Amino acid sequence: RRSSARAGERRGSRGARRDGIPAVVDLAAMRSAMARLGGDPGLINPQIPVDLVVDHSIQVDAFGTADAMKFNADLEFERNRERYTFLRWAQSAFDDFRVVPPSSGICHQVNLEYLADVVRVRRSTSSGDDLFFLDTVIGTDSHTTMIGGLGIVGWGVGGIEAEAVMLGQPLYMLAPAVIGVKLLGSLPGGATATDLVLVVTERLREKGVVGKFVEFYGPGLDTLTVPDRATIANMAPEYGATIGFFPVDQQTLAYLRGTGRGEVLIERVRQYCTAQDLFRTAETPDPLFADTLEIDLNAVSSCLSGPKRPQDRIPLGEMKRAWSGALSAPAKQRGFGLEDKEKTATGKAVFDNGDSVELKHGAVAISAITSCTNTSNPSVLLTAGLLAQKAVERGLTVPPWVKTSLAPGSTTVTDYLTTTGLLTALEKLGFHVVGYGCTTCIGNSGPLPEPVARAVEEADLVVAGVLSGNRNFEGRINPLVKANYLASPPLVVAYALAGTVDIDLTTEPIGTDSEGKPVMLAELWPTPQQVVELENQALNPDVFRRRYNNIELSNQQWNDVPVSGDELYQWDDASDYIQEPPFFTEMGLSPDPPQPIADARVLVMVGDSVTTDHISPAGAIPSDSPAGQHLLDRGVKKHEFNSYGSRRGNDRVMTRGTFGNIRLKNQLAPGTEGGFTTHLPTGDVTTIHEASNRYQAAGTPTIVLAGKDYGMGSSRDWAAKGTRLLGIRAVLAESFERIHRSNLVGMGVLPLQFKDGDSVTSLGLTGQERFTITLPEGIEPGMTLAVRITPQIGEERQIEVTCRIDTPVEVDYFRNGGILQTVLRGMLSAPRK
Repeated sequence: RRSSARAGERRGSRGARRDGIPAVVDLAAMRSAMARLGGDPGLINPQIPVDLVVDHSIQVDAFGTADAMKFNADLEFERNRERYTFLRWAQSAFDDFRVVPPSSGICHQVNLEYLADVVRVRRSTSSGDDLFFLDTVIGTDSHTTMIGGLGIVGWGVGGIEAEAVMLGQPLYMLAPAVIGVKLLGSLPGGATATDLVLVVTERLREKGVVGKFVEFYGPGLDTLTVPDRATIANMAPEYGATIGFFPVDQQTLAYLRGTGRGEVLIERVRQYCTAQDLFRTAETPDPLFADTLEIDLNAVSSCLSGPKRPQDRIPLGEMKRAWSGALSAPAKQRGFGLEDKEKTATGKAVFDNGDSVELKHGAVAISAITSCTNTSNPSVLLTAGLLAQKAVERGLTVPPWVKTSLAPGSTTVTDYLTTTGLLTALEKLGFHVVGYGCTTCIGNSGPLPEPVARAVEEADLVVAGVLSGNRNFEGRINPLVKANYLASPPLVVAYALAGTVDIDLTTEPIGTDSEGKPVMLAELWPTPQQVVELENQALNPDVFRRRYNNIELSNQQWNDVPVSGDELYQWDDASDYIQEPPFFTEMGLSPDPPQPIADARVLVMVGDSVTTDHISPAGAIPSDSPAGQHLLDRGVKKHEFNSYGSRRGNDRVMTRGTFGNIRLKNQLAPGTEGGFTTHLPTGDVTTIHEASNRYQAAGTPTIVLAGKDYGMGSSRDWAAKGTRLLGIRAVLAESFERIHRSNLVGMGVLPLQFKDGDSVTSLGLTGQERFTITLPEGIEPGMTLAVRITPQIGEERQIEVTCRIDTPVEVDYFRNGGILQTVLRGMLSAPRK
């Protein structure tokens, strides 16, 4: 929801962005286009308050040492100075645009602890009265939903859609069904909010809540703190919902007070929500929902999820069995397809000190306390610290092959871990603070230690990552770590101590103490009372006030970056980070009519659960990939590649990286893994980027064939931008994840959905057919379209598909070639200031 007030007044709605280089590049490009087309570049300016938090750049290069954070932060600036210069220009050039600099925290945790107000107040410029209204937020990251834990409506959209909202375009969507989740009981000892959210994710994925709102209610709410709720709201994208919402109640007020918000705001929230009948108490009747389900908190126990999807939950006691099954299971069942003889492979890692260890399948190569999902929650971090403290007291150590890291979502975490003495215990196990940012959860895990990497590659080992994040999709965390499990921070520490996931921590010892006695995990796990006592001791509102006071000026390196006062950004063709994207360079004042899609070839054919990480990876850039070769050809050395995520301001790199995930399995190129396809009709197996170039040179349109839940995962606009720049005109899938479908429309790519019962498999499609899609002049939302399929051998046939342009305004977006083109053409008729 957003205000429709005139641009002269600040809005109650906010735009929250995380390291939003692609979106800011688009805004700069729109200014350049406005100038070329004779319009007013100053009109390209946010019409609502926008906060950008730089949290995606820092990488875990150094770890396990006291100076790891400084080393990583310095390297972050060295790698990203060009990008930060661009953002500093934007900070100066745009109004209502606030930047929280690097090394400050993670977007959603900063929002929860500092930016969010629940109820906002603004003085009306027309009447002079104070206007009170609910805080709302639209974010360019899918985990914007985390703020639902504080009783704020907010969700993630693609950067393309967010840019349009910033420029005054309403956010259109179909009215969603609201699913109620009734929470009963309370979490038992040993269970954490992380365990609960993994249960919620499993249950709601089974139920099917894609495109729906989820609201939590019931007596169990009284036992969940706002950080617990925020953990659950954060993972709404993983369970498929648009939002996961919790009502405002006494827990909300307690959290605002505990984070130093001030009594004026707290009283405003209490009075406003009470007056609007939005303040929940134990006597509040249950709301009415389209559908409901119940979750008994008493039944929640320790668990993990993986090795490739967040919804694949594994109770702790079943982990060893599940791991063995995953090794044998085929890739279609999210396994690794190893034969019995392959399961015994070992690799030798020889470290600089002369130590030599034998690594096996299941060795924990990465153990990371990371992600705002959990580092915003003091209870799970204090539990992890207490577990570490007890482990140190027993003389336990972490094996040398485990890369350990602690990346809090805000600097307040370091304060309370230090105050309680638990940071020292974590550091003794190698969990030193490596930086304040998303790190491992976004794929910035950094390289494995060279001896470990060599052993993994030489023996082709399936090693594991255990992280307290929200996503574990293939190829996301680290190129060499094929199995990744989501877990609570204390379990992250536990598996680091064990050094393997091939263990049952409920029955087998986690290690041996200094006296040679076996140590069980249950002996190290703290009681709920111990955690609560420390929480009461450690959390101080003054800490939050001090840490967030003038946070925008807190990073001197950031402040020292020079700022130009130019209205237009000066593009530099020599840059390998920031380039003017091609979306507006050839745009005319009026759109061309949509061109027919005739005799299209399939560029990519994939199965179910293909994520935006598969489509547009965020992690390391392989040197033998089209993107890596492009950088090498331009004189960029391999160690300077940085990551795909860091180069999202450069379409030349990102287009070459589209469908470049090293774990992508394109069924058009069987036997390959990564960004390969078969060019038709020649039959040449080549890179997707090269095949795309050949098709576009020949004037041949291309499409994508896919299964269920196409585009699940991050709200990554480059997954749609790269799709369009590869020349793909349409995506035909069994179903779409909400944000990616919207992004495709926003880039002028046609999303089509098979009718019920139809699929690639049921229709016997091989991907070698030619497809002609009839586009009528009067496209209507949800209409049925005809697709003619011409096989290599045999008769033509025709099927009907559903056009997933869902709203009338999306029809306009599609006809204009995209949402930003629509907005820009509308602004060109506006008078100059």
